[in-house]
Amino acid sequence: MIRTMIADDQPLVRAGLRSIFDHADDITVVADASDGRAAVQTVRELHPDVILMDIRMPIMDGIEATRSITGDPQLGGVRVLILTTF
Repeated sequence: MIRTMIADDQPLVRAGLRSIFDHADDITVVADASDGRAAVQTVRELHPDVILMDIRMPIMDGIEATRSITGDPQLGGVRVLILTTF
Protein backbone atom coordinates (compact mmCIF):
# COMPACT_ATOMS: atom_id res chain seq x y z
CA MET A 1 0.00 0.00 0.00
CA ILE A 2 1.37 3.42 -0.98
CA ARG A 3 0.77 5.88 1.85
CA THR A 4 0.06 9.30 0.36
CA MET A 5 -0.39 12.80 1.73
CA ILE A 6 -1.99 15.74 -0.08
CA ALA A 7 -0.77 19.31 0.59
CA ASP A 8 -2.85 22.00 -1.11
CA ASP A 9 -4.56 25.13 0.18
CA GLN A 10 -7.68 24.53 -1.90
CA PRO A 11 -10.19 22.22 -0.13
CA LEU A 12 -11.79 21.25 -3.45
CA VAL A 13 -8.44 20.11 -4.88
CA ARG A 14 -7.68 18.06 -1.76
CA ALA A 15 -11.14 16.48 -1.87
CA GLY A 16 -10.86 15.75 -5.59
CA LEU A 17 -7.47 14.06 -5.28
CA ARG A 18 -8.65 12.09 -2.26
CA SER A 19 -11.68 10.94 -4.25
CA ILE A 20 -9.46 9.72 -7.08
CA PHE A 21 -7.19 7.81 -4.69
CA ASP A 22 -10.16 6.27 -2.89
CA HIS A 23 -10.73 4.23 -6.06
CA ALA A 24 -7.16 2.91 -6.19
CA ASP A 25 -6.52 -0.46 -4.56
CA ASP A 26 -2.87 0.23 -3.79
CA ILE A 27 -2.98 3.88 -2.60
CA THR A 28 -4.29 5.27 0.66
CA VAL A 29 -4.39 8.92 1.72
CA VAL A 30 -3.10 9.10 5.29
CA ALA A 31 -3.39 12.88 5.72
CA ASP A 32 -3.79 16.23 4.07
CA ALA A 33 -2.60 19.74 4.85
CA SER A 34 -3.72 23.20 3.78
CA ASP A 35 -0.36 24.96 4.14
CA GLY A 36 3.32 24.13 3.91
CA ARG A 37 4.06 24.33 7.62
CA ALA A 38 1.26 21.90 8.44
CA ALA A 39 2.52 19.62 5.66
CA VAL A 40 6.04 19.49 7.11
CA GLN A 41 4.72 18.80 10.62
CA THR A 42 2.42 16.06 9.38
CA VAL A 43 5.15 14.41 7.31
CA ARG A 44 7.41 14.30 10.38
CA GLU A 45 4.64 12.59 12.34
CA LEU A 46 3.32 10.12 9.76
CA HIS A 47 6.20 9.47 7.31
CA PRO A 48 4.03 8.94 4.20
CA ASP A 49 5.62 7.38 1.13
CA VAL A 50 4.56 10.17 -1.25
CA ILE A 51 3.42 13.76 -0.84
CA LEU A 52 1.45 15.57 -3.52
CA MET A 53 2.60 19.15 -2.90
CA ASP A 54 1.13 22.37 -4.24
CA ILE A 55 3.62 25.21 -4.82
CA ARG A 56 1.52 28.19 -3.77
CA MET A 57 0.19 27.84 -0.23
CA PRO A 58 -0.07 30.22 2.72
CA ILE A 59 2.26 30.34 5.74
CA MET A 60 4.97 28.28 3.98
CA ASP A 61 4.90 27.60 0.25
CA GLY A 62 5.40 24.19 -1.30
CA ILE A 63 8.96 24.92 -2.42
CA GLU A 64 10.11 25.72 1.12
CA ALA A 65 8.13 22.81 2.55
CA THR A 66 9.77 20.48 0.02
CA ARG A 67 13.21 21.83 0.99
CA SER A 68 12.45 21.14 4.65
CA ILE A 69 11.27 17.61 3.94
CA THR A 70 14.02 16.60 1.52
CA GLY A 71 16.68 18.20 3.72
CA ASP A 72 15.69 16.16 6.78
CA PRO A 73 17.74 12.92 6.94
CA GLN A 74 14.97 11.21 8.93
CA LEU A 75 12.59 11.72 5.99
CA GLY A 76 14.93 10.33 3.34
CA GLY A 77 12.39 7.80 2.08
CA VAL A 78 9.62 10.33 1.55
CA ARG A 79 9.09 11.37 -2.08
CA VAL A 80 7.55 14.70 -3.08
CA LEU A 81 5.58 15.20 -6.28
CA ILE A 82 4.85 18.86 -7.04
CA LEU A 83 1.40 19.45 -8.51
CA THR A 84 0.21 22.96 -9.22
CA THR A 85 -2.05 25.01 -11.43
CA PHE A 86 0.41 27.91 -11.14
